[in-house]
Amino acid sequence: MKRMASLSFICLVLLASFNLYASEDTEAIKNTVTSAYGEGIHIEGNLDKIRAGFHPDFTMTIMGKDGELRKVELADWMKRIEEGNKKKTGNEPKPDVEHSFTLVDHNGNAAVARVELHRDGKHVFTDYLSLYKFEDGWKIVAKIFQRHK
Repeated sequence: MKRMASLSFICLVLLASFNLYASEDTEAIKNTVTSAYGEGIHIEGNLDKIRAGFHPDFTMTIMGKDGELRKVELADWMKRIEEGNKKKTGNEPKPDVEHSFTLVDHNGNAAVARVELHRDGKHVFTDYLSLYKFEDGWKIVAKIFQRHK
């Protein structure tokens, strides 16, 4: 009886430890996506936040109307953001952008996040972001998405 109670206790401690670790990773993934993608890309155009949360080898895959796939690398995406930043006068209000996580799943050093993005109250994108955990934290390495009309 004592042996069974001890075994049960050990199992509970292990499960609690795993859930705490899993929860920390889930929060770290959400923080990376919120800072680099939500704020960095869609709200602020902040290149430092983008660099901090995206891996340099990041690729976004876009499916065209003809079904062909087109790849956009991080450097090209950031160049477009930088050009857009130069056109701003500084008086523009920040866009009304909200995002929510409908899925965050991770196993070891691999993760995926499904993010619903709304701009000015309209559902604009469902994004599927892939992340890897590196020594310096979680980094977004790939994106595919569905644009909503």
